[in-house]
Amino acid sequence: APPGCPFCGEAAGRELEEHVRARHGHLLGAPGTGNGEQLYECPMCSLTCTNIQILEEHVDLHLEEHNFSEGGNIRDLELAQQLQTEEDERQRSEEQKREREEFKKLQRQYGLDNSGGFKQQFLKNMEREVNRGRMQPFEYHKRKADMMESLASGIDDGKTKTSGVIEALCKYYQNENKDVRRVWLSAGVDHFHSSLGDRGWGCGYRNFQMLLSSLLQNSFYNDCLRDTTLIPSIPKIQSMIEDAWREGFDPHGASHFNNRLHGSKAWIGACEIYSLLTSLRIKCQIIDFHKPTGPMGTHPRLFEWILHYYSADNEGGAKVVCTSKPPIYLQHQGHSRTVVGIEEKKNKSLCLLLFDPGCSSQQMQKLLKQNSDGTGLKLLRKFVGSLKEKQYQIVAVDGVLSLEEKAARCRASQVLTSEKIP
Repeated sequence: APPGCPFCGEAAGRELEEHVRARHGHLLGAPGTGNGEQLYECPMCSLTCTNIQILEEHVDLHLEEHNFSEGGNIRDLELAQQLQTEEDERQRSEEQKREREEFKKLQRQYGLDNSGGFKQQFLKNMEREVNRGRMQPFEYHKRKADMMESLASGIDDGKTKTSGVIEALCKYYQNENKDVRRVWLSAGVDHFHSSLGDRGWGCGYRNFQMLLSSLLQNSFYNDCLRDTTLIPSIPKIQSMIEDAWREGFDPHGASHFNNRLHGSKAWIGACEIYSLLTSLRIKCQIIDFHKPTGPMGTHPRLFEWILHYYSADNEGGAKVVCTSKPPIYLQHQGHSRTVVGIEEKKNKSLCLLLFDPGCSSQQMQKLLKQNSDGTGLKLLRKFVGSLKEKQYQIVAVDGVLSLEEKAARCRASQVLTSEKIP
């Protein structure tokens, strides 16, 4: 506490002057008394003293009280600054923690958390099936042996493949007379769906297998695919993309994956498909539909582009046009599918036909025995109002590259690999 009265030590602070006058007035002079005594006026208040020593003690009290007050203010300021610093540190720590958790979440979501790849997930899911009584131990060991053989050879085991759907669709549309005016279909495509080893992350690889299955049936691509005569397994596709990166394709995209896919559950997208196809000397392009071009967030320009892709060289009057065009890789945030054809209805509306890796073999098999009412086509049909993602990318194949063209595209991919539709 601040010091008290210099005479008795009792009162202090604002009450000091009043206390001194009341209790010790005989020691003080009063201003304007005119009794001839020497008066000493306090420079800090209106108190007048008759003794210089008393005045000095009185002034000292003022100074000590002032210093105490200033010291208190300084301590308050320091405390406030300390508390603010501690709060800033706490908020910064919480923000860093949130960022780490979000980063780990994204790593898990996109398969970059070093939790293993196709093999590890396949074995783990089979063990879970055995523990739940859905798979017998002998089946587990047989499927494990088949999986290990597939990984060793780099060839897909074909257990998720369905063939003949395009041919079945062609027959169906020949007899369909309800509302389809014309339809264009891709060249033959096998459907591949996700398995126990890639469920949740393998759609990009499965769509590449679909696209490649069509290219392998087309003799025009024999030369550039002579080293890839069978459908590769997902781990093999991962290694093929890494090979494309080592050639110099898409260094920016490669750095996103730390130049490594094999042994991971990393999602891939249009840029990785482009790099892989181009490294095989397959001519293709990425088209970026970066914003909706129709009402309610729809993308009619996407449908129009795909119609032009299939119909440009197939303008004949036939209702069903089985083209030689390869299917189209279609990407949006979180998923990808394969475009295998497009319908034009009698009312001029358009409808895409999509193979989805999420559809099982059992579902796709139903399309091989398509009913006359076409109910099974619900699996494939997507109208303009059904595709409302903010952004879509497609990878479309259109020929073969020379070695010089491949090198030029490799250089170009280091700067820009997509064309944006305005």
